Amino acid sequence: MSGTAGREPTVTVPHERPRRLRATPAVRRLVAQTRLHPADLVLPVFVRDGITEAQPIGSMPGVVQHTPDSLLAAASEAVEAGVGGIMVFGVPRDEDKDAAGTAGTEPDGILNRALRLLREELGQRTVLMSDLCLDEFTDHGHCGVLDGRGRVDNDATLVRYAEMALAQAAAGAHVVGPSGMMDGQVRVVREALDAAGHEDVAVLAYTAKYASACYGPFREAVASTLTGDRTTYQQDPANRTEALRELRLDLAEGADMVMVKPALPYLDVLSDVVEVADVPVAAYQVSGEYSMIEAAAQRGWVDRDRMVMETLTSVRRAGAQVVLTYYAVHAARLLAEQRA
Repeated sequence: MSGTAGREPTVTVPHERPRRLRATPAVRRLVAQTRLHPADLVLPVFVRDGITEAQPIGSMPGVVQHTPDSLLAAASEAVEAGVGGIMVFGVPRDEDKDAAGTAGTEPDGILNRALRLLREELGQRTVLMSDLCLDEFTDHGHCGVLDGRGRVDNDATLVRYAEMALAQAAAGAHVVGPSGMMDGQVRVVREALDAAGHEDVAVLAYTAKYASACYGPFREAVASTLTGDRTTYQQDPANRTEALRELRLDLAEGADMVMVKPALPYLDVLSDVVEVADVPVAAYQVSGEYSMIEAAAQRGWVDRDRMVMETLTSVRRAGAQVVLTYYAVHAARLLAEQRA
């Protein structure tokens, strides 16, 4: 029999105990390095022409295509919850779509009508943002006009973006978000706004918008008619440093804010952009990110509220100052409960 039989093992007691700072909710709250606030959040919303009541989006449970009236109610709810801003996407009637996306620039088009309504009713109580892109309005579903061979014509599209910027600014947008990933889009939009006297309208550049599978539910939300894909103008998911080139260009062209989209699969890119940018950085928790949480939660596989807060906190931890998320109002209420 060994001479050590029956003896208690010798254990070196740790001198450093990180767990001390995790011991209670109050301690964890005190030392938290990343904080989420409702004012950090922006709620994306869809407003559809030709409907008389809000229409559920099947792939995005809890999200709807709004009528103007229901949009105003949802935006007012977000303002009351302390959400920092609203990003508006317009969905025209199918018969109003054409190759040039003219419904996107008409003063009475659904997006511009919605912007006027929100600006008139909410004024400066929120930051009113508008999606500046043609994909919702074109019959082919691409983010720009096409050339004779069916390719997206970058420079011809810039002309349309300038027109959209002026229409959205006139309708009351505080911020326009050129999202089509056309080369030179920020400069063209900035120059058009300034020349028309809209110097106070800010530009949120979709600086790193990746050709992601996470946009699937969004296609339903905007009734997209796209066939094919957008890999010739959106960024390749395999590339990281390319985003910094896009950032350099957007900043030089006058971007007031920049964004990475999607958020969670590209936290490394987001962190890279934050390290370099000297303007506020946003990230978009896109439709697919939302739908994955909803699908898993409905099956009881994850705790929905914890997943919402954990994913949003991770985006803030990576450095995003602004987070676009369909959970904006829900997260604001969860935060209010935590403070109560």
